[in-house]
Amino acid sequence: MNFSVIRKLKFWSNLSLWGISSRNTFFCLVGCSIGDLGTILFFQLNSIYWPTLLIMALAVINGLLTSIIFETVILSFQMTFKEAINLAIKMSFLSMIAMEIAMNTTDFILVGGAQLNWKVLPYVLLAGFLTPLPYNYYQLNLYGKSCH
Repeated sequence: MNFSVIRKLKFWSNLSLWGISSRNTFFCLVGCSIGDLGTILFFQLNSIYWPTLLIMALAVINGLLTSIIFETVILSFQMTFKEAINLAIKMSFLSMIAMEIAMNTTDFILVGGAQLNWKVLPYVLLAGFLTPLPYNYYQLNLYGKSCH
């Protein structure tokens, strides 16, 4: 029997950590979605016609900023503001980037990008949630650190 396979399976089988990772990922998704989807909605409601990739790039930047702000606010109840912002950036930034790319890629594939469409919104959010979830679990399990 290959014990390295068993160790790897055991590493990924902690349901409690999956729950914590899911909660952390959800908070990140809320923060990213506010900026990302808000930007797309702003362009749609105001009939501002920019190239799709420019709108999507701005949406990604705004999603990252709002996620950092949202997570910093949550963390500031547990630590100093400086520690909170540092942790929000350090622990979550790669996760946020993966989330943003997944959300915008899904939007682009399903509706051509930079369009807020209620029919595809669940798929966009699901992709944004599932993409960074294993990474968040891995970080939590490996380092015992959680960003929320």
